[in-house]
Amino acid sequence: MFSSLKDKVGQVLLPGDEFSFDTEDTISLTAHVKPEKVVCGPGLRRSGDRLQVCKSGILRHKAPNMFWMDSQQRRYVAVKGETVIGIVTVKSGDIFKVDFGGSEQASLSYLAFEGATKRNRPNVQVGDLVFAQFVVANKDMEPELVCVDSGGRANGMGVFGGGGLLFTVSLGLVRRLLSPQGDLMQDLQQLFPCELVVGMNGRLWVRSSSPQRTLIIANLLQSCETMTAPQRKALFTRVAQGTL
Repeated sequence: MFSSLKDKVGQVLLPGDEFSFDTEDTISLTAHVKPEKVVCGPGLRRSGDRLQVCKSGILRHKAPNMFWMDSQQRRYVAVKGETVIGIVTVKSGDIFKVDFGGSEQASLSYLAFEGATKRNRPNVQVGDLVFAQFVVANKDMEPELVCVDSGGRANGMGVFGGGGLLFTVSLGLVRRLLSPQGDLMQDLQQLFPCELVVGMNGRLWVRSSSPQRTLIIANLLQSCETMTAPQRKALFTRVAQGTL
């Protein structure tokens, strides 16, 4: 199965596609070389001696043995350790309720900010945007957010959003923006210098030198969702030359 999966990397797979285990992928008590195990990521499901595709998209591979499906998904499922952009919806006692675009709202304690104490409470109001990290993300528990890292520092997290624009894109575009190998963010900064906050939940916040440029950047990012790299570069070139 490992070899057949690697042959399909970069190809489009649909739900229902299956891969069966070959004899070389099974454990042998007499073999001296350990077989390569397959680690299933999002979009793949192990069922007995078969590997099933449960989400349509492009099969991706990360050395040595991790596979997952890369799809244009918009519904976000909370994952521990990921940073998201949330909107404060309720202020109740010591707890804030934050909408991050999931199936339920997350809780955010007033003590989960840098330097926050019982006397020194953070200035958080309903409707504020927060850049926070999940510390609890379990299907059986309420999601919980914090605005500090493991060392108690804000590290860029907290309340933000004055004068910018918040909009939503697909989760695939978010991964492309945050990819170290991607050049989308670099090309955008060269075209229009701006402040950009990227949430793993598909929300982007952008602020530039003028409202017009902010709207142009938002439209460019939303247009990049369905474009290839050459198409995106051609679009950015036309915008830079003012011919669009």
